[in-house]
Amino acid sequence: MEWENQTILVEFFLKGLSGYPRLELLFFVLIFLMYVVILLGNGTLILISILDPHLHTPMYFFLGNLSFLDICYTTTSIPSTLVSLLSERKTISLSGCAVQMFLGLSMGTTECVLLGMMAFDRYVAICNPLRYPIIMCKDAYVPMAVGSWFAGIVNSAVQTTFVVQLPFCRNNVINHFSCEILAVMKMACADISGNEFIMLVATILFTLMPLLLIIISYSLIISSILKIHSSEGRSKAFSTCSAHLTVVIIFYGTILSMYMKPKSKETFNSDYLEATDKIISMFYGVMTPMMNPLIYSLRNKDVKEAVKHLLNRRFFSK
Repeated sequence: MEWENQTILVEFFLKGLSGYPRLELLFFVLIFLMYVVILLGNGTLILISILDPHLHTPMYFFLGNLSFLDICYTTTSIPSTLVSLLSERKTISLSGCAVQMFLGLSMGTTECVLLGMMAFDRYVAICNPLRYPIIMCKDAYVPMAVGSWFAGIVNSAVQTTFVVQLPFCRNNVINHFSCEILAVMKMACADISGNEFIMLVATILFTLMPLLLIIISYSLIISSILKIHSSEGRSKAFSTCSAHLTVVIIFYGTILSMYMKPKSKETFNSDYLEATDKIISMFYGVMTPMMNPLIYSLRNKDVKEAVKHLLNRRFFSK
């Protein structure tokens, strides 16, 4: 083969914001502070969903999973990103890159599927409230959450396995903060049409199908809410799903802005556009997990009460 005599790469260079040294320091501080908020906010939600008996419901079980997922997702990328922002050595080994790809893609896929499951839970709660305890019993919602994690692991394992088998023998610069699977694939010195097809199928199954479930669920929810005669009833019904809907809009809105906007590389400000893309990517990877607990706390009376109860119990126990 024509590539046999070329050197096979064993490590990659993460470009990040290398051309913007002042921005690197600024982003280090911002990302570090956001990471602290992510750990505290999501950790608190996990804690109250376990300790407060009033929150032992399907919705808060899913929310606890989402919070744990956000902690795992950010922990796979943020610490290494912080190190690379301050370090002159911005390289990562092929095996380290594979681990980063696997964990990042696994968590991202799981979150897509989990948000779909949460939308179905809200649909049943609002449109079939009398049957809700029967439909969303423990034997139903636990396998739904487990299935979300399983889908993420399987999808990530398949895609990562096919990517690491590609030969990398040309440019070793990944124009990203971390080993994003699409950025790594583009550096392969082989035909990647098979990988692209697998990615397309996975995107349809694990990103677009959950989105379709969310759209159908909320279409039925809105239709059901509009049939409620009292304004108080409509407000109460909408408040039960507004937090989840806000999270979905932020999560999918950022994905769509990243991967479905037209690319134009041959422009005057191509470096500026690349930096903008990376900032949007950071918003997806950091801002969304940080916003989730804030949104659920500010828009949810049960969560506020549980936090107050937890703080009061700790305060008075001393």
